[in-house]
Amino acid sequence: MSQHSGMEGQTVLFVLLAILPAVLLCLYLAAAFRLRKTAGWRLWRIASFTLGTALIITAVLPPVAHWAHQDLRGHMGQHLLLGMFGPLGLVLGAPGTLLLRSLPASAARRIMHFLKTPPVRFLIHPVTAAVLDIGGMYLLYLTPLYLLTMTHPALFVFIHLHFVISGYLFTWSIAGPDPAPRRPGRALRLTVLFLATAAHGILGKLMYGYGYPLGTSASLSEIQAAAQWMYYGGDLAELLLIIAFFAMWFRQRSTLPDLFAEKPGSIISQK
Repeated sequence: MSQHSGMEGQTVLFVLLAILPAVLLCLYLAAAFRLRKTAGWRLWRIASFTLGTALIITAVLPPVAHWAHQDLRGHMGQHLLLGMFGPLGLVLGAPGTLLLRSLPASAARRIMHFLKTPPVRFLIHPVTAAVLDIGGMYLLYLTPLYLLTMTHPALFVFIHLHFVISGYLFTWSIAGPDPAPRRPGRALRLTVLFLATAAHGILGKLMYGYGYPLGTSASLSEIQAAAQWMYYGGDLAELLLIIAFFAMWFRQRSTLPDLFAEKPGSIISQK
């Protein structure tokens, strides 16, 4: 990416993934603390959403963005923050549940009806979310797409937004505490999670063994270091996701303390 186009893409990305998330965090905090006075809202959820937002903002701050532009290891660190660790924090903050509890009942029901429409149900299905998330990474790193992002600012911005959105959808489809109409069973979700974890690990090995992405100015040692970041960083993020999945499962079976429960009250407010 030329210096001018690089600055342009990073500026747009900063607005979309730093300023906008900061605004959304303010709205989340306002709604969460207001709800704590009535129906209750766990502090750990607030902390989780705040941490997820902070990780995403950190990933696009100028020092990190410059490192990611100059070094494939920086890019991989940015990818892990945007596509895995940040979305995990956001999802466990249960923003959907908070939104439904904060809206009038009629508006909340319209949202739930929208989530039941076939296109949305297809998009949030674990298999679809996994293909978008993990499949997108295969497409980026094993084809010339990565090089194209370095010369086309719009594509550069799109790919980074894709990291966040696909990472959020995948995390939410597997272990999101927010309501999901007709969510697939635990066996399917767990199978998809293990397959996605294996596919992510295989991609890291392909990058390490064959020097993907090809055609970059990065040395082989730099590519291999980035591949190791992907492999081990991805393992850690996926381990946390597995823990979240089983914590939610065991909570529903009442075999562990109710870590994820809120105080009694309907998800959809009665305002």
